[in-house]
Amino acid sequence: MNDIRKLIQKLNAFRDERDWRQFHNPKDLAISLSLEAAELLEDFQWKTSEQAIEENLENIKEELADVMIYALMLSHDLDLDVKEIILDKMQKNAQKYPVEKSKGRKLKYDNL
Repeated sequence: MNDIRKLIQKLNAFRDERDWRQFHNPKDLAISLSLEAAELLEDFQWKTSEQAIEENLENIKEELADVMIYALMLSHDLDLDVKEIILDKMQKNAQKYPVEKSKGRKLKYDNL
């Protein structure tokens, strides 16, 4: 977890050096996260996964980094512990998707 804290510190230093924090309220960070996720999707549009990766891997890396940057900044600004919220969500998912019902199946929890 120390690595994530250090990464968030670097992200904050980067935006503070540019005086961008004024633009980074939770609403706008959430919007930016969604927009970057849409840009990531464009790399896969009308292609198989294999084609998309072969043709667009560098851009996929950049768009995925943008998504993660905004997610980390939003979690920091809302004073959320990334490790804690991920582990909490995994616990909820384990209850919604028990292994005996969901293993090898792609059904949503309410259809298991």
